[in-house]
Amino acid sequence: MRALVVVNPAATTTTAKMRNVLVGALASELKVDVAETAHRGHARELSAQAAAEGIDIVVSLGGDGTVNEVVNGLLTDGPRPGLPALAVVPGGSTNVFSRALGRSRDPVEATAELLASLRAGRTRLVSLGTASATGTSTAAVTGVAPAVAEAVARADAAADAPGWSEPRWFVFAAGFGFDAEVIARVEARRAQGRRSTGALYVREGTNAFLFGRERRRPAMTLQLPGEPPLEELFLCLVSNVSPWTYLGARPVNPTPEASFETGLDVFALGRTGTVRMLRALRQTMRPEPDLRGRGLHRFHDLQEFTLTASRPQGWQLDGDHLGTATGMRVRNVPDALRVIA
Repeated sequence: MRALVVVNPAATTTTAKMRNVLVGALASELKVDVAETAHRGHARELSAQAAAEGIDIVVSLGGDGTVNEVVNGLLTDGPRPGLPALAVVPGGSTNVFSRALGRSRDPVEATAELLASLRAGRTRLVSLGTASATGTSTAAVTGVAPAVAEAVARADAAADAPGWSEPRWFVFAAGFGFDAEVIARVEARRAQGRRSTGALYVREGTNAFLFGRERRRPAMTLQLPGEPPLEELFLCLVSNVSPWTYLGARPVNPTPEASFETGLDVFALGRTGTVRMLRALRQTMRPEPDLRGRGLHRFHDLQEFTLTASRPQGWQLDGDHLGTATGMRVRNVPDALRVIA
């Protein structure tokens, strides 16, 4: 079988020497071409080209952001017969999608598992999600005074508000509001040379919660088809898998029923104080989460819904901050892509 291995050379946990070892192992079973990404969006371009050329398998060697780009490239024209199968070798700091497929966290062990799956012909179809946004802005407003940030975001949103953006695919998670703000803060620190770690996410999340205003003035509304709107939300997490993410080896699991075999799950919080937020976080990190409480909302197996906001909010797909928006429309797509299981 012909395979394209898409390598992110900036992946967090794999060195150039290790990448050579992994590619060599894959080449023992596959006719391999290797392409390193050179800029943001490059993995999407490479995967779209592989789909057009009839490649059998595209292997993502990197983190969750690389997987997201590869999937968006493979599904440029939507799900259809004959697309390359997706294989994943973890190389990032969290690797949520790879772990959801049951792969080892260790890239060498994960490659051995992948080769065993190829020999056995093990594949599966997975459901994915799409998200469109309205009132979007990609302005870099994180880190400036809140009044300035909101003014910039409002101006850009007003210019783009009439329509919805083209849908983008996500493989394991989407978010609107607080979690996207935390990701933006982490990305800003990484741009300054900081390493992506669980401790960095905790620190930036704590700062965003304590010093931000979104929890005091919740701006978001969740609209489910045929249901009354759920207003004054400050956080809304969308999950396609369980756990939603990890802090190191420890799962964070606000949506324990989410899976590739069902629709999308949502975890939302309304106006929230420090004690209630800590209680909710503690519940999500239990081995068997027991998620309940005032202002906490959970929904399972959703096919579509819309989030809107009275002022611009950050939005993210698979841990990639995409700017701000005043609305996000989310849909589930069953059996969207074949993966090596």
